[in-house]
Amino acid sequence: MLAPQMPYPPEQGTSLRNYHILRGLIGRHQISVLTFGSTDNKDKVTLPEELAPIRFYHEPGPPVRSKLRRLISMMSTNRPDLSHRLRSEALENRLVYLLTEGLSGAEPYDIVQVEGLELAHLLPAIKRSSPRSKTVLDQHNAETLIQSRSLMADKQHIRRWPKALYSWVQASRLAQYESWACRSADWVTVVSRSDRGHLRQLVPEIKASVIPNSIDVNEYRERTALEGIPFDILFTGKMDYRPNVDSAIWFAQAIWPLIYSVRPRTTWAIVGQKPDSNIQRLNELDGVTVTGYVEEVSPYMAGAKVFILPFRVGSGTRLKMIEAMAAGKAIVSTKVGAEGYAFQDNLELKIVDDPKQFANAVLNLLDRPEERVRLGKAAIKAANQYDWRVVVPKFEEVYQGLLT
Repeated sequence: MLAPQMPYPPEQGTSLRNYHILRGLIGRHQISVLTFGSTDNKDKVTLPEELAPIRFYHEPGPPVRSKLRRLISMMSTNRPDLSHRLRSEALENRLVYLLTEGLSGAEPYDIVQVEGLELAHLLPAIKRSSPRSKTVLDQHNAETLIQSRSLMADKQHIRRWPKALYSWVQASRLAQYESWACRSADWVTVVSRSDRGHLRQLVPEIKASVIPNSIDVNEYRERTALEGIPFDILFTGKMDYRPNVDSAIWFAQAIWPLIYSVRPRTTWAIVGQKPDSNIQRLNELDGVTVTGYVEEVSPYMAGAKVFILPFRVGSGTRLKMIEAMAAGKAIVSTKVGAEGYAFQDNLELKIVDDPKQFANAVLNLLDRPEERVRLGKAAIKAANQYDWRVVVPKFEEVYQGLLT
């Protein structure tokens, strides 16, 4: 597995997906993970005993890129910004060494799985170094779609036109790069049928399987049974990630005033690491708390009455959705927030796009605890299909198909 970061601790989307994939594969396979060591020494964390059979290799990183360096890369190549993000000569050299060492000594790797488009630039090196190995590109998002949606959202506001220009340039470059990556891999895995559909628009002949994100449903149920930190409304996520930032800002500007004017004692927590300056300023709003990094999100999940996913930008599926469902939370989401899941409005959650209707849905749930309980029970039942024990065997079906 080539991963952009250590899969443990599983604190956000990528590491959560990778951690549960590894949990499901241990015991039946010999596994190596090559990744970057984190800048905050999290690679030094004591790994759980269940991951002990895995051989971990990491290089310093990820690379630090200044705005000037990013601009130079954009001006001097026709590749998307994302393709430069995790380029590292040291990581590529280590990869080649591991692959060739396997060929000269023990059996070669049957599968090399590349986690995310940011590492797809390594696909040619894999083919050169270990031509017998089959490659799987695990697409966490349809990246071209994210930039296209970001462009549509940003161009509506004059102050965000520079970001819109960036997305306009990146979307066309990503379309070419994402197409190349999907064609270069022996197989592609995606997190939802909708993502596979978007990628098929770029590569009609794509060989792709849908393998959703997964969590440990039992763990979330146990954690949220404990005493929680009380907030009426909760939003979680890595708060320098563009779709998360857009979601929180849009909710703060278009929906929060409607809620607070009717229910002035309402509280809203934004929980997640690395909040950018726009998110930090939301702390100035009455009733709003921006926590920044917290060691455990589960106490906030346990104490929340309503979990929100006010997404306008993004692709893939949001792990926070099934986390909240496993915790038995009442959820209000936009269509984009619920995209990729077969959940139904008013059955497992509320799905609304209009700001006024979104506000009314939240207010209705805050005032009706029995409705929160109804949605929560349905959500817990729906989350069971996304437990890692159910999901990860689908990867083994892909591997078996490639090797026979």
